[in-house]
Amino acid sequence: MKKKHWIRLGIIIFLTFIFLYFFFRSVQWKEVFRYLTDVNIPLFILVLALAPLHLATRGLRWSILLRHEKKGVKFFSLFAGQAIGFTVIFIFPGRIGELVKPLYVAQREKMRKGFCLGTVVVERIFDIFIMCILLGVFLLAKPLYSSFFKVNPEAYSRLFTWGIVGVAVASVMLILSLSFYFFREKTLSLVSFLLKPFPPKVSRKVLELSNEFIEGLKFFHSVSTFLSYTLLSFVVWLGIIFYYWIFFLSYHVTIPYFLLVPYIFLTMVGASIPTPGMAGGYHYFSKLGLTLLFGLDPNLAVGMTIVVHAVQLVVTCIIGYVILSKEGLSLLQLKKLGEDTTS
Repeated sequence: MKKKHWIRLGIIIFLTFIFLYFFFRSVQWKEVFRYLTDVNIPLFILVLALAPLHLATRGLRWSILLRHEKKGVKFFSLFAGQAIGFTVIFIFPGRIGELVKPLYVAQREKMRKGFCLGTVVVERIFDIFIMCILLGVFLLAKPLYSSFFKVNPEAYSRLFTWGIVGVAVASVMLILSLSFYFFREKTLSLVSFLLKPFPPKVSRKVLELSNEFIEGLKFFHSVSTFLSYTLLSFVVWLGIIFYYWIFFLSYHVTIPYFLLVPYIFLTMVGASIPTPGMAGGYHYFSKLGLTLLFGLDPNLAVGMTIVVHAVQLVVTCIIGYVILSKEGLSLLQLKKLGEDTTS
């Protein structure tokens, strides 16, 4: 296991440096600092205030899934779970925070761990699908904005390709999730068969966790829940776009709200790469979007990317640390919680 861990860590570090190399290549730091000082202070303060907005909207959306297991889950637990999960993602490589988030809430609200893990799979599927839908609308609406917003042909082609990849990934995840839920007995039989070489105690534990995980997908059985969750997923991502729109304005970059969709899609792609703190992947794809889509000076693109990432990281980690301090927990304890689930 240690050998596999070090190999995985080596790959992650290699990817991080590769992306950061392309991000920082040909940067003129004097120009970067000049751009960074030219900021609208009141709007920037608003950016700081809006940074936790997605934690609240994600928490509200998550409550729809968790109410199938327990009604009346405290909103603070959901907000704290999101904040702590993203804090772990920002600090450690491998996106362990995706596991820490549901496990923390399960422990705090006395819910089944497997069930909560299943809801996070649904969350990821919808995040990809919603952004793919918004990107699709952007691509189809090209005749409406082509007269005042020129899309670089290369960028347009890349967006189309990434859109197809996103839909493919989300579709595979959706099909597998639906198969697990609607063919539950067959799924559990297959899991039981694969666990035969393992000790009975381990097999029982994994089988129990698998059963709870499938329970967490029962969301798919309710049309009303499906529609409510879809609506709130749009609220989550439209709120994220609004946050970036305000941030752009604070740096005197005026771009129509809806036309930020492809940029947000690209940053989502970059952020999904499991590097420490989303470093590298997020930065490279952000710079790519700012320069190819909006024609910004590369030095301004580098400066804005560093600032917006730093704001998200610092504000989220402060919130996460305050919550952890209040509850007497440490980041290492939470990291171990996530690693124990994957081992």
